[in-house]
Amino acid sequence: MWDVIGLTSAEEELYRCLLQLTTARIDELAVRLHRPREQVVAQVEALRGKGLVQPTDNDPDAPLRPTAPDVALGGTLLRRQEDLESARRLVTQLAEEYRSGLRRHHVDHLVEVITGARVLRDRLRDLQNSARTEVLWFCRANPLAMAGPENVEEFDALARGVNYRAIYERDLLLEPGALADLAKGVAAGEQARVLDRLPVRLAIVDARTAICPLVPDRDGGEPSAAVIGRSQLLDALLALFESHWRVATRLRLDDPLAVATPEARRPEPENQPGDGYQPDADEARLLSLFVAGVPDKSIASQLGVSRRTVQRRIADLMAAAGVDTRPGLAFQVARRGWL
Repeated sequence: MWDVIGLTSAEEELYRCLLQLTTARIDELAVRLHRPREQVVAQVEALRGKGLVQPTDNDPDAPLRPTAPDVALGGTLLRRQEDLESARRLVTQLAEEYRSGLRRHHVDHLVEVITGARVLRDRLRDLQNSARTEVLWFCRANPLAMAGPENVEEFDALARGVNYRAIYERDLLLEPGALADLAKGVAAGEQARVLDRLPVRLAIVDARTAICPLVPDRDGGEPSAAVIGRSQLLDALLALFESHWRVATRLRLDDPLAVATPEARRPEPENQPGDGYQPDADEARLLSLFVAGVPDKSIASQLGVSRRTVQRRIADLMAAAGVDTRPGLAFQVARRGWL
C-alpha cells in the first residue's frame, strides 16, 4: 500500500519506529532496526525529502522527529488520485473508440447480450462510473438487478456533475420506503418524474450506450439484457425516453424529513380561487403523488400521516384552487404551475 505514495517497506518501518519513539537519533534508530548506520542515514534522507521526518533543531546531530503524514503526503495522494481519474477517463475513451471501430466494421458488435442479475448489475455500475454528462432511467417496480438503495454509484456521479433524469412507475412508489429512498436522490440533484406505466426497463448513459432487458418480467429465470451502442436503435430509445419525459409528472420531494404529523395541522388556506396561492413544500409532495395517481392510503403511508389527514389536505387544496372535484384539482395544479 505504501508503494502507492512512493514509500519503500524499509522507509515505512523506519517511520513507524520513529512514531513510537517520538524523537530519536540516527544511531538509536540503527540499533533498534538492526541496520547499518549508512543505510539508516539514506532512508532518513529519503523520508526528509518526502516531508515525513525533520530534525528537532538546526544541529546536524540533533534528534529526529516525525511529521504528520496527512500533511506531508496529502498532496501526493491528491496528485495520484487525479492521475488515476485521468487514466480512468482515458481508458473509457479508448474503450468507446474501440467499440465504435468494431461497430463500424462488424454489425454483430452493435448489440451485446449479457445474462444474469450480477452481470447486469456490474455493467450498470460500470456505465454510471464512466458517465460524463447524463444518465437516463426508466425505473419500473420490482427491479431485476439493482434496487434503488443499492445504486450508490448515482450519488458519486451526481457529485461530479453528471445529470440524472429518472421516470418511475407509479407502483414503485407504493413499495415500503421507496419515497424516502427516492427523496435522497432528488436531494442530491436527481430530476424525478412519475408515470402510471413504463413500456420497458431502460438505462442510457451519455447518449452513447443503453441497457434494455430482453425477456419480459413475467417469464422469470435469469434476466438478460441488450447493451446497445451508438446506432439508430439507440436514437429510437432516446426518443422513447424523451417522449415519456414530456408527459410524466414531476415529483416534488424537497425536504423529505419535514413531513407534518396529523397533530401538526397547518392553518386552513383561504377559500379563494385566485392564482396567488402557492402550496408549501409539504403540500407539493402530497400533490406530486396525488397527480401521479397514488391512492390516498399509499400517500398517507409514504408521508407518515393518516388517510384522513391526506383527504383533509386535498380538500383544503381543492378549496384553495376554487374547485370541488379531484379532476378539477389536478387540472388546476397543472394550470397554475404548482408542481
